[in-house]
Amino acid sequence: MSYTVNASILLTDLPILERPAAAKAAGFDAVEYWWPFSVAVPAQDEVDAFVAAIQDAGVQLTGLNFFAGDMPGGDRGLVSWVGREDEFAGNIDVVVGIGRRLGTKAFNALYGNRLEGVDEKAQDDLAVKNLAAAGRAVAELGGVVLLEPVSGTPAYPLKTAADALAIIARVKDEEGVDNVKLLADFYHLAVNGDDVPAVIAGHTAEFGHIQIADAPGRGEPGTGELPLGQWISDAQSGGYTGVIGLEYKATQADPFAWTTTAAAQA
Repeated sequence: MSYTVNASILLTDLPILERPAAAKAAGFDAVEYWWPFSVAVPAQDEVDAFVAAIQDAGVQLTGLNFFAGDMPGGDRGLVSWVGREDEFAGNIDVVVGIGRRLGTKAFNALYGNRLEGVDEKAQDDLAVKNLAAAGRAVAELGGVVLLEPVSGTPAYPLKTAADALAIIARVKDEEGVDNVKLLADFYHLAVNGDDVPAVIAGHTAEFGHIQIADAPGRGEPGTGELPLGQWISDAQSGGYTGVIGLEYKATQADPFAWTTTAAAQA
């Protein structure tokens, strides 16, 4: 099984630029990140330092989020955020530049929360335009834009796979862009009450990426009740060939100890 370590939620005892080397030391050849900067368009030296940290560690950056706003403050993306269109457009250019330098192919675009006083249709219409623009931009890299249902944020409107797939269908039908794919985060889908086995059975061909964490708790696989191994196996049987993103909160001294057991049982 091929895993990629989400170095934004894991290895948080280390500075963010030291985490790729730590992932490599732990036995992994790939990492993914949420947006690792505080603004949509960071200074070039910040971008260069991030790229160097990945290259010097000898790991592949398999995935990168677009800027999502103030995540600790509750923001969950700019894709549907009316009034921040220029900021998102500027961020696309930076994301593509990083992807070009590091060979990254998958780019997660968090949709954004519902805004008080803003028409929901206007937000959704903007999201379709922004996702199409992002999809066209990463197409030159052979890349995909990922759209993700998220839990824990009531104002975030994409809760189920069906919610995200409906927007993805609009991007294809209205804009002719077909490289926007579902990010199937089994943790988020499960805690939102989605029928994960049904999603896998019916939509694996539309998965652009899989991420995992156990529930309850969002900890390591094996700390909760989700049949993550079975779900991954079913997705692979259905044709999924990508890496599995480890996007969980460390609850143990060695947050990767479970992988030894998983490998032994494979």
